[in-house]
Amino acid sequence: MASSKSASGAMTLERMSVEQLKAVKEQADMEVNLLQDSLTNIGTATTRLELATTALNDLSLRSHGSKILVPLTASLYVPATLQDPHHVLVDIGTGYFVEKTMPEGKDYCERKINLLKSNFDQLVEVASKKKNVADDAGVILQAKLKQLASSS
Repeated sequence: MASSKSASGAMTLERMSVEQLKAVKEQADMEVNLLQDSLTNIGTATTRLELATTALNDLSLRSHGSKILVPLTASLYVPATLQDPHHVLVDIGTGYFVEKTMPEGKDYCERKINLLKSNFDQLVEVASKKKNVADDAGVILQAKLKQLASSS
C-alpha cells in the first residue's frame, strides 16, 4: 500500500507544470528546514531535562546543611546551603514553578523526557516523508527541465 501511495504521489507530481513543481519543492524544502529546527530544539530540551535529572539525583544524595553551588547563569555560580533535600521547585514553563518532593521531581523530568523523545521520533518520520516529497519533486523537475531544454 505504501508503494502505491508514493507511486500515485509521483504520478501527481509528473502531471504538474514546471512552476508548480518548483513551488512544491520549495514548500517541502521549507517544511523540512522547519522540522529540522524543531528536532534541534527538542534535542536541546531533552538534554536540559537529562541534566536536571542528573542534578536531582546528585541533590538527593546530599543531606541538610550541605554546601552547594547554585547556577545563576551558564557560567555564574553562587555558594548556598541546602535547606531541604527532600523538596524541589520544578519549572513547569512560562515562569511558573511548582514545589514537588524529590521523587515527584524526578518523575516529572522522566515523563517530559519520554514525551520529548516520542515527539522527536514522530517528527523524524514526518521530516523523512517531506524530504522524500522534495527529492521526488526535484528529480521530476530536473527531468522536465532537461526535456524542455532538449526540445528547444
